[in-house]
Amino acid sequence: MPASTGYAPLMIDLPQSLRSRLQPADRTIDTLETPAVLIDAPIADANLRRWQDRCARAGIANRPHIKTHRSVAWALRQMELGAGGITVQTVGEGEVMADAGITDILLATNTLGEAKLARLGALAARCDLAAVADSAAVVDAVAGTARAAGSTLRVFVECDTGGARCGLSDPSEIAALASRIAGTDGLTFGGLMTYPAAGLRAQSRDALEKAIAAIRAAGLDVPVVTTGGSPDMWSDEGLAPVSEYRAGTYIYNDRSLLARGTAALDECAMTVLATIVSRPTADRAIIDAGSKALTSDLLGLDGYGMVLEHPQAVLYQLNEEHGLLDVSRCTTPPRVGERVRVLPNHACVVANLVDRVMIVSEGRLLGALAVDARGRSA
Repeated sequence: MPASTGYAPLMIDLPQSLRSRLQPADRTIDTLETPAVLIDAPIADANLRRWQDRCARAGIANRPHIKTHRSVAWALRQMELGAGGITVQTVGEGEVMADAGITDILLATNTLGEAKLARLGALAARCDLAAVADSAAVVDAVAGTARAAGSTLRVFVECDTGGARCGLSDPSEIAALASRIAGTDGLTFGGLMTYPAAGLRAQSRDALEKAIAAIRAAGLDVPVVTTGGSPDMWSDEGLAPVSEYRAGTYIYNDRSLLARGTAALDECAMTVLATIVSRPTADRAIIDAGSKALTSDLLGLDGYGMVLEHPQAVLYQLNEEHGLLDVSRCTTPPRVGERVRVLPNHACVVANLVDRVMIVSEGRLLGALAVDARGRSA
């Protein structure tokens, strides 16, 4: 880890959206208590700019998913760079972002339940909100709340194009639901939404083209076709029917995207700073970062993260406060008291584990940034 050069409250090269929301940390990297989530701001910002440029070249709109960073500052930066709007996964995330003045929001999940629907209607009344549906029950529910709030809600039909998650797959059923949306007071038909499985973009294209043809045969236009997924974000395959892309993890990247070849190590902005607190045996070391600081998602990987200073170590188990390392293959095993950085498997989960992340640049701690939508999972 680069040597600390002292506490730097601000850096002039930080985007204004970050500088204006940065909280003093009154620490340096060397005195920061562990575990702590570090975000390298220049790397994250470069990731944002690179993806925005890619969308512009491809002729598709960028609608980033904020569930990765859950940060108002980063969402505003994405909008500043050219994003047409943002994606949220929950009504709570949408409320936080609308409070910050973001007005173009896509809620990419079915919404049901009396209390949550009431919040959805209130949110739709104060921003340009779009929602998704894959059944008549959801369409009718969101229509009722939109009318009660005196608002109009754009609704996308969610399509299963190979991901085997939510969504309809039969083109005739997709067209029928689109017609129901278009004919329902309080709603407008927004288009099609999908989240294809990694590596199945061509299959997703074929499914979307069939759905589009069925909707047009029913006499409707398809204003927007929105897709997502960070693993295949740099691939041009299957983009022909797509007009909008939702990616989230790309701001920080993580070990899963590194393993897929989507990102390089020097494009990974998030690490978890931890301390080696025990070496009970020659082959085992313990860090003070467990499941409350690192995700337990494996995502097909060996271990729960990569220790950058000791890449041969295997983080083979997480307890709540401790991570267990097999260091038998390390040329120079870690020592007690050493501070290490762990690249997590899944960045989105880690950001939601802390109230604030620590913003760093060139080995200096610049301050802390609130994870504004932390815990807003409903």
